Amino acid sequence: MKIVFMGTPEYASIILEHIIAQEDMEVVAVYTQPDRAVGRKRVITAPIVKQLAQQYNIPIYQPERLNRQDSIDELLQIECDFIVVAAYAQLLSEAILNYVPCINLHASILPQYRGASPIQQAILDGNSVTGVTSMLMDRGLDTGAILKISKLQIAPDELAPSLYDRLAHCAKTLTIQTLREFDKLPQIDQDNSQASHCKKITRADGEVEFQDALSLYDRYRAFTPWPGIYLKSGLKLLRISLEQGAGGSAGKIVQIDSDGVVVECSRGVIKIFTVQAPSKKPILATAYVNTKELKVAHTLS
Repeated sequence: MKIVFMGTPEYASIILEHIIAQEDMEVVAVYTQPDRAVGRKRVITAPIVKQLAQQYNIPIYQPERLNRQDSIDELLQIECDFIVVAAYAQLLSEAILNYVPCINLHASILPQYRGASPIQQAILDGNSVTGVTSMLMDRGLDTGAILKISKLQIAPDELAPSLYDRLAHCAKTLTIQTLREFDKLPQIDQDNSQASHCKKITRADGEVEFQDALSLYDRYRAFTPWPGIYLKSGLKLLRISLEQGAGGSAGKIVQIDSDGVVVECSRGVIKIFTVQAPSKKPILATAYVNTKELKVAHTLS
């Protein structure tokens, strides 16, 4: 079985490595995003999928736009049985979709959370269950027929990186099952009336206020490590927990312990363990309030 693989982040690399390990499968080409400048020093860095493909001497393609005619023509010259797509961030043209079956591994239970940030959105919405859907791609964004779904539980205190990793390992198993069972799997049309969408996360999404403690905590879970959560002042809340309490006065410090600072929201209470002021290093929240001479009943902002 010959496979062209398309993907870019770690989620995709975990799936790719599992495909490579199968004796009855051969990855004949890898498509990934172009190398990008990363970090404050803007170091040009290859996607992790490219780095993995290089280890196995798999031909690599990095078109800026896959749907340019020259890129399409190039791909159609590659002999394969399937195209497997996982977090590639480009739509496929009609010509590619009609070449061989194109299977996408989307990190949600479709038709929920079509789009760019399904893992974060499931956490933001306080869901207890999520999963991965293998689907036969069409011209829409995550709108193709469902082939197979694998579900898993979300722990109430689980952060995005943990869920991301578990979904990737769920997806790698689902990929192999889908490829081997493809001819026997029913192709189930999505119910568009039940569809929901999620957008690409930006840094601005990380700004929070002390309103609803549960919502703030879910944003912390979803946006760790990036973009993180921070107050309007720029103070980053690097590690927090959800505490018992009704709340009342937004941002009011109600307790300072040896390990953290308890703060009221308009509804509910959180405890802050580690913070980072703009252009400063991370420090314990207790050290921060001492530096700012903040006491119980003062407002953290």
